[in-house]
Amino acid sequence: MVNKTRILLADDHKLFAAGIQNLLSREADFEIVGVFHNGKEALEALENSKVDLVITDMNMPGTNGLAILQHIKKKRWKIKTIVLSMYDEEEIFRKCIKQGVNAYMLKNADTDELIFTIREVMEDRYLANFDHVLKQAEDDDFEQYDHFKMAFKLSKREIEILKWIAKGKTSKEIADALHLSVFTVETHRKHLHQKLEVSSMAELVKKALEMGLG
Repeated sequence: MVNKTRILLADDHKLFAAGIQNLLSREADFEIVGVFHNGKEALEALENSKVDLVITDMNMPGTNGLAILQHIKKKRWKIKTIVLSMYDEEEIFRKCIKQGVNAYMLKNADTDELIFTIREVMEDRYLANFDHVLKQAEDDDFEQYDHFKMAFKLSKREIEILKWIAKGKTSKEIADALHLSVFTVETHRKHLHQKLEVSSMAELVKKALEMGLG
C-alpha cells in the first residue's frame, strides 16, 4: 500500500487552486485533504485534520500565507510547508524562510518542478535558495527539444540536467550551477537512465549528443 502525503491547499484564486488539486491528485502518493480559499478556513482545517504538507499562497483575504506559516511554527506542528507565490522578491522569500517554510516557489514554475519539490521537501532533501527560486520560473530555450520531451516524457529540469551531462559535468558541478542538492541531481540522473533506457553514463552522454544537447 502506498504511503500517501496528505496535502492541504490554500489559495484564493479558485481556478489556480483547482488546477493544482487536479495535478497533484494524479500522483499515487499524494492525497488532497482539503482546498481552502482563505487562511482562516485553512487554519481551522489544520486544527481538525491530519496533514503532512501545506501548500499556500501568500496573499489571501483575512489570514494570509505568512500568518499560516507563523501559526504552524507557533504550534510546533510537524507539518511541512511550501509557499506558491507570484512574488519574485527576495525580501518576501526571506520572511517565509524566517517562519520556517520548507520551500518557496513561483506560480509560473514548471508543474513537474512542483511535484518534484514536494517529494524533496517530504524527504528533507530540498535546499531553499532564492537563485533556485528564480531559475525555476525563468523562460527556457528548450522549445526546440519539445519532440524529445514528449517522446521520452522528460521534464524541463531533466532536459536541463541532460545538457550539463552532455558537457561532461559532474553531479557536484551541475548541483552548484543550478542551485540544487547533489542528491537531487543524482535522482534526475536515475530518472534519465530509466526514461531513455540506457544503462551507463557513456550511453547517457551518447543519447544526449544524439538529441543535440551537446
